[in-house]
Amino acid sequence: MLTDEYRYKILKLVEEKPEISQRELAEALGISLGKANYCIKALIKVGLLKVSNFKNSKNKLAYMYLLTPTGIEEKTKITIRFLKNKMQEFEALRREINVLQQEVAEQGALETSAPENK
Repeated sequence: MLTDEYRYKILKLVEEKPEISQRELAEALGISLGKANYCIKALIKVGLLKVSNFKNSKNKLAYMYLLTPTGIEEKTKITIRFLKNKMQEFEALRREINVLQQEVAEQGALETSAPENK
């Protein structure tokens, strides 16, 4: 299944560089070429991306990926959901860090007040 995180990242990369290859996309996302291909096909199937051929500088046909109007709208929605999710993760981490800092501070206070064994 294609998660919001991958949808967001793929749509963002394609928007920034429409001529991006699937290999470059896979490297940027840290996924396999097969998974990149699957993701692109899934986004094309639901109408968020369209693909067209163009000739690149090496005289080979290559593909250009373009966001459809629906893709642009969906990217905005995904961006908002992705941002909210990351902010929740950030706040959870901040709370966890505060608890750990408190534990360390309390542990340090206990260690300095404990009598030494001689």
